[in-house]
Amino acid sequence: MSRGHFDWNSALPPNDNDNNDPAVYPDEQGESRGKVTINDVARLARVSKKTVSRVINNSPLVRDDTRERVQAVIRQYGYAPDPQARALAFRRSFLVGMIYDNPSPQYVVNMQRGILDGLEGTGHLLVLQPCDRSDPNVYDPIEAFVRQQKPRGVILTPSISEDDRVAKILRDADCPYVRIASVPLDNGARMLRTRDHEGAKAAALHIAALGHRRIGHVHGPSTFRSAHERRRGFEEGLAEHGLTLDPALMREGAYTFESGAAGAASLLAMDDPPTALFMGNDEMAVGAYQAAREAGLSIPEDVSIVGYDDTPMASRVYPPMTTVRTAIREMGAEAARQLLGGDEYLAGPQSQSPQPELVIRGSTAQR
Repeated sequence: MSRGHFDWNSALPPNDNDNNDPAVYPDEQGESRGKVTINDVARLARVSKKTVSRVINNSPLVRDDTRERVQAVIRQYGYAPDPQARALAFRRSFLVGMIYDNPSPQYVVNMQRGILDGLEGTGHLLVLQPCDRSDPNVYDPIEAFVRQQKPRGVILTPSISEDDRVAKILRDADCPYVRIASVPLDNGARMLRTRDHEGAKAAALHIAALGHRRIGHVHGPSTFRSAHERRRGFEEGLAEHGLTLDPALMREGAYTFESGAAGAASLLAMDDPPTALFMGNDEMAVGAYQAAREAGLSIPEDVSIVGYDDTPMASRVYPPMTTVRTAIREMGAEAARQLLGGDEYLAGPQSQSPQPELVIRGSTAQR
């Protein structure tokens, strides 16, 4: 061995050829140092192969100090399980599916990043399956996806998560799933509940406390339970200030920029327009910014605007947007951990997402 080079073979015990997933590791000059297996990681970390597997799969059954020791070995030698090899060895897939129909690109990106956070270090890959609930054949590609990809499990995001037929397709295929939704669904399935009601209520309390009395609301699609829950929470918050949500000041949107702009423009063109707008999500709220400016109105001097989700665009518009932070990325990570953790991970059949948080910026002002 030349001086200054690490002797890989002296550090690792012989390969016992126990259906392991090999990986090739280059040294600092880019030359191959040989192969390492899950057994090698176990020996170097002084734990069992089962413990390494639990660490890779984020099992809560591993003590923190043991987990850190195994992860240190994995990082040191760059160990990365090969999904195809693991699938053959363990006779199951290492693909995780995300089925979504949310029209907001930023929501989808944030959810995807969160799921990837939850899958980090597990050797699983994320596969996306978009769908359109307005398509009469919406279930065909979902069935084909499950049949062809044979995922380890699937994460269902709003609003497709609310569709019981999709859940049945997964159950019939013996495919585990986690549903992210705003209301309780089938009790036997893993589920992560959002808190749309609480978040919207916080928005209402803020707007009413600023002295606004004529308040408009552009909500999401009527087929989305999240839209109903946000409206219900918003009405409850207004009621605590003795206010009601006037049906004449409500418009239906589609969680898109264009629908937000159209809904806000319609409200602001009224003879007695609202002085504040609560938009169903940030993307629609940005549309409301455009509608206000086209109407010659200043934000927040003439009209206050509140969004929902706290996506990156909320802090980049001018003035920076007051919105409700919903921790989309954290929800995705938690859903992934639930999916991979199995029954040993869950204290109960349903879990709550992080508490929504009102983020006050520059788009709201005293009336």
